[in-house]
Amino acid sequence: MDRNPMDRRSFVEKLIALLLVPLGGAAALFRNAAAADTEYNPAGHYYGMGIQIDKCIGCGRCVEACKDENEVPREPFFFRTWVERYSINSNNEATVQNLDERLATGRQQGIEAEQVRSFFVPKLCNQCDNPPCVQVCPVSATFKTVDGIILVDNERCLGCRYCIQACPYGARYLHPVRKTADKCTFCYHRIAKGLSPACVEVCPSQARIFGDLRTKASVLTRFRRMNKLHRLKPSLNTEPKVFYSNLDGEVR
Repeated sequence: MDRNPMDRRSFVEKLIALLLVPLGGAAALFRNAAAADTEYNPAGHYYGMGIQIDKCIGCGRCVEACKDENEVPREPFFFRTWVERYSINSNNEATVQNLDERLATGRQQGIEAEQVRSFFVPKLCNQCDNPPCVQVCPVSATFKTVDGIILVDNERCLGCRYCIQACPYGARYLHPVRKTADKCTFCYHRIAKGLSPACVEVCPSQARIFGDLRTKASVLTRFRRMNKLHRLKPSLNTEPKVFYSNLDGEVR
């Protein structure tokens, strides 16, 4: 992935052009997405996702469905969601590997020791209640909707990569064609129509659970009530709305 900083002059020119335009591009994007269903009221919802680690089989169908649904580039290093395989050896050391072999990474200490267990961990944008990506965006291209989802206004985004660097979960990338930041949106265009995100819909083991955090009858509310849950990197106080059950202490 190209990580070279954008040309300074180009950055300044785009910034000035955006500052000359009245704010509201982000709000317009939100209204257009919500308008996908005239009955949809964003103020009446607040969304989150639950992931059951013990049910994930590492099939990768969620990754493929996400790419197809959201036109994510097919190259293996562009993801809105991905799945990591954790292997724990007899020394209680972890090796972490993306399911795409071309992205094999991890902590390799003790790799020759006997493997005692392994499991899969789906990852995605954590849709934080206190999102650092929103805080660092110089033109408000990244914003939080009233129903709790972090979106990116492609018309305002400068491609400066500040939000990509600020995300502690590695959940953003720069789209190679649009040259703007891209990330998981919980398939906002689908949920505005009353549908589930594509990754949730295709999961054969129902490892992913999507729902409304403010509705007592929501499947996600029941999931939170009946399980001991963890969130990634809680010490950062980003307040993620992606909750994991049966999460191993080795997961970061």
